[in-house]
Amino acid sequence: MSTTFTRSSSYLCTSESVTEGHPDKLCDQISDGVLDSILEQDPFARVACETAMSVGLVLVAGEITCDCYADIPEVARAVIQDAGYTHPEYGFDYRSCGVLTSIKTQSSDIAQGVETALEMREKESANAVLDKIGAGDQGMTIGFACNETPELMPLTISLAHKLCQRLAQVRRENILTYLRPDGKSQVSVEYSYGVPQRVDSIVIAAQHNPDVNHETIERDIIETVIKPIVPLKLLDNTKFYINATGRFVIGGPVADAGLTGRKILVDSYGGIARHGGGCFSGKDPTKVDRSGAYYARYIAKNIVSAGLADRCEVELCYAIGVAHPLAIAVETFGTHKVDEIRIVKLIREYFDARPEAIIRSLNLRRPIYRQTATYGHFGRDDLDLPWEKTNKAEILRNEAK
Repeated sequence: MSTTFTRSSSYLCTSESVTEGHPDKLCDQISDGVLDSILEQDPFARVACETAMSVGLVLVAGEITCDCYADIPEVARAVIQDAGYTHPEYGFDYRSCGVLTSIKTQSSDIAQGVETALEMREKESANAVLDKIGAGDQGMTIGFACNETPELMPLTISLAHKLCQRLAQVRRENILTYLRPDGKSQVSVEYSYGVPQRVDSIVIAAQHNPDVNHETIERDIIETVIKPIVPLKLLDNTKFYINATGRFVIGGPVADAGLTGRKILVDSYGGIARHGGGCFSGKDPTKVDRSGAYYARYIAKNIVSAGLADRCEVELCYAIGVAHPLAIAVETFGTHKVDEIRIVKLIREYFDARPEAIIRSLNLRRPIYRQTATYGHFGRDDLDLPWEKTNKAEILRNEAK
């Protein structure tokens, strides 16, 4: 991890977000809704649930091993209803869409490595409890934090999420009665020597009824969505692109197919940090794509909160069936106040990144996941998420002295 944080005089960074009515996000929510429904009954279930959708059709597929029953079509319809697809004129609604399922149990070849980690099989375990389960897959997971915002997230993705949340709010509360569920945002911020200076441009795509003109939509979005969210001091000669094609009536699954895991940068850090490549939604916490990424964020956030660095990216690498991470790497982009080697030593001392340890410390065997499937898994001050806590910042600060 040798990338150096760019600190030139002026440059732009951009992130996007989408509303809960976006087809990909509908799929994420259904996959996590199925996961929550199962974990509520069987906390030790193994779930890898994928959803795809198109015009009038939802397909839920994957590998699920559990001791309970989940009404998957009912979960899917509830998500679609909650997202706002409640009228046939939208071309897609929760009552009339078809829901197909194709579910099998988890592969026994994978299960044997998850249920009994390599350390246990080779009798090299120092802790039979925390070494019990192995990682559910190989791969890299990334956690990131920076001091640009109170929630220690990049400003670009923070604003993009809040704009989409506001877009959904003005629709749900009938402030803008002509809006429909689908929508997107994109924010470009100008930086100078690593510090945000102004918002250079904002893109909003807001699905709407056919009987409203573009000028009305543009005016309303700027006044009721953008200005209440973006600080006035950042709106300095900002360019606005509202429904840039001039019309956005056809949206949702009628306009685009949806798929679980196709918005991984929306889910994480908006492209400002690297990504391991695996999505989060629909996966139980033995899958380190999810739990490892959550824990890496927890580590990075505590490091920044402790003042050890202004920006911190943590990478955890795993092998399937092995409990201990193969590698832990830290990148502070030149902003560290403590030597990075020392930071890695502190991570190894105060954070246990084995899957069972992560699951226990963050209490992940419970139905908390559908709420994360929209507007980001990180930096959520509207949700009580255990990986967002900074309860180890003080000890890191003291130990680094």
